Amino acid sequence: MSRQSSRSSRSLARHSLDLSIAAPQVIAHRFARMAQAGATPTARDLAEFQRMGAEKVTAFGAAWQAMGLAAVRAQQSYLRALTRSLLTPWWIAPPDVGTLARRANAVAVDVLAAGIAPIRHKAVGNARRLARRPRR
Repeated sequence: MSRQSSRSSRSLARHSLDLSIAAPQVIAHRFARMAQAGATPTARDLAEFQRMGAEKVTAFGAAWQAMGLAAVRAQQSYLRALTRSLLTPWWIAPPDVGTLARRANAVAVDVLAAGIAPIRHKAVGNARRLARRPRR
């Protein structure tokens, strides 16, 4: 495994762990806030509830954009490798299926890591923000 792909794998694992810890905290805080507000939420509660929906849209939009960009970069890399292989005689550099499989795995990890980063950033930020404030 190359240094870059192992770094991406560790980053993806760390971001997944952060997200798995932060998301339940944010959900619990917001559900408690909804239950506490009842039928008459305050202006602050309404602002938080509206923010809750808007931030999901922006975080997932950013995630899709990051994943698309990572996929385009991978496609360009594959095109360069294909062009290089077409210009090199097969007896000089025979194709290696194992290398292609490892490269495909590394690209998938990179795309996933790019996609989870914006969502993790928003969830961890919300967990910190909501933990600082008193509920009422």
